[in-house]
Amino acid sequence: VFVSHGLVDGLWRGVQQSWDMAATTVQLLGRMLMGEASVKNLSGPLSIADYAGQSAKAGLTPYLEFLARISLSLAVLNLLPLPMLDGGHLMYHLFEGLSGRPVSEWWQRQLQRVGALVLMLMMALALSNDVARFAGWH
Repeated sequence: VFVSHGLVDGLWRGVQQSWDMAATTVQLLGRMLMGEASVKNLSGPLSIADYAGQSAKAGLTPYLEFLARISLSLAVLNLLPLPMLDGGHLMYHLFEGLSGRPVSEWWQRQLQRVGALVLMLMMALALSNDVARFAGWH
């Protein structure tokens, strides 16, 4: 069902929906970290391509909604406090603002290594979840 809203109301509803989706993404990530939700919820490129195809077949509006959800999820993930992501850079700036000095190069290198490892593990997990889904293993 298509419902038409005025410009201001439509923009406000879009902001509310975006905020709700971002909050849900953060909550799910937190629940996965705490062991309260399965890491099988992580999807990788194969699932994303599959969902994109399904939404495109359903029509332009579902496809655009899917693209918006993916963009918002990636924006939230980009704010994770990992050094090579924007969230990591924000953490460096926060540290510098609070301590009055920058993070040492040695610490930056160590944090980069850990952050790269965490990202690679997340990507490998997401891809293995995709393979398991498509192979019918879970």
